[in-house]
Amino acid sequence: MSLLIQEVPASDAPMDLLLLADPLSDKIRSYLPGAKCFVASNGEVVVGACVVKPRGAGTYEIMNIVVQPAHQKSGYGTALLKWIIDFFCESGAGQIEVGTGTFGYQLAFYQRHGFRVTSIDHDFFVKNYPEPIFENGIQLFDMLRLTLRCPDNVT
Repeated sequence: MSLLIQEVPASDAPMDLLLLADPLSDKIRSYLPGAKCFVASNGEVVVGACVVKPRGAGTYEIMNIVVQPAHQKSGYGTALLKWIIDFFCESGAGQIEVGTGTFGYQLAFYQRHGFRVTSIDHDFFVKNYPEPIFENGIQLFDMLRLTLRCPDNVT
């Protein structure tokens, strides 16, 4: 797998791709200012993207990470997440946070990479999205907040 990951200006964020992970374009546009946007390419094809927002005091939050459906289950998501973790931890971050649903492959994906559940945002998906969001036929209500502490960096 040949994967090139590079930062792009937030104005060049691949919205069509980011919408696969977050269905509200207004929500995506609200977190792009001040965020770092990265794209992952295999040759000329953009296969994934990630948006990370600084939260202060050495904390960064993954706002969106996504891989094109045709390229999922190929290791691109894992490679992109590992790259993001290495990039921010090596840049001095103390921790990286992410929010996700309370079940499903995303939760296991983050936990496999060392993220631990640190809190629950009750009714997040009901309060923040006009239409119900379903995963595997089950409606999402709560968001789990997960944290990965960077080794050797203290927050």
